[in-house]
Amino acid sequence: MVSEEQRRVLDPERDAAALKALTHPLRIRLLGLLRQDGPSTASELGVRTGESSASTSYHLRVLAKYAFVTEAEHRDGRERRWRAVHSATAWSNKSMESSAGSRALLSLSRRAQIEHLEASLVRHEADLADGRLPQEWVEPSGISDLLPRLTPESLTELWEAFAGKLEELTARDAADPRAAQVVLLTAGLALASRDPSTATATATASATDAEDGDADQNESDSDSECAS
Repeated sequence: MVSEEQRRVLDPERDAAALKALTHPLRIRLLGLLRQDGPSTASELGVRTGESSASTSYHLRVLAKYAFVTEAEHRDGRERRWRAVHSATAWSNKSMESSAGSRALLSLSRRAQIEHLEASLVRHEADLADGRLPQEWVEPSGISDLLPRLTPESLTELWEAFAGKLEELTARDAADPRAAQVVLLTAGLALASRDPSTATATATASATDAEDGDADQNESDSDSECAS
C-alpha cells in the first residue's frame, strides 16, 4: 500500500508545469520502470525501452527538474543512477477536468496504465513458464472483467473499501519472505447506456475505417493514482 509520504498529489493549477512534463509517453514509462524495478542508469533504461541513452538521459533530466526522479547512490563514478522520488502520482479527477491539458494527461496516464498491464501480463506468464515464480502464484493470479451497476456513491465506497483492505494486507505481509511485487490495476469507469442499433452502426463504421487504414498503410471526485 502506498503511504501518504510515498504519494505525490498534483494540482492542475499549482503544478501545471509538472503535469505538462508528464505528457510525454516516454517520461511516463521511465518513471514507471524506476518505480517498479528500482534505480537505473540512462543506458540501462535505454536498453529496456529501445531508446538511445541520450534520449532517456534528456527525459530523466526533465523528470528531475520537476522532482519526479532524483540521483540515486552510484555504483561507480562513470554514470549517474536515477531513482523515483515517490511510489505513485495522484490527483483529483474532478480537478483534472478543469483544463484541456490536464484532461489530456489524465487520458494519457490511463492508457499508459493499460499498456503497463499488458506488459506485466507478458512478464508474469514468462516468469511462471521459466520458473522464476513458484506455481503457488498460478491460482490467485488473474484479470477480472466485471460490469456491475453502481451509483457514484457506491463506486466511491468500493474504492475506499478496496484501499483499506489493501493497506491491511500489505501491512500483514510486509515481513513475509514469500511476498512478491504484485501488479494490481483496478478500474471503475461508468458508461452511458446506448441504443443497440446505434451502437451496431457505429461499430460497423469504425471497423470499415480501420480496414481502409490498414489497406493504405499495409498505429468522480476520488483521487486517481498512477504508479506506472
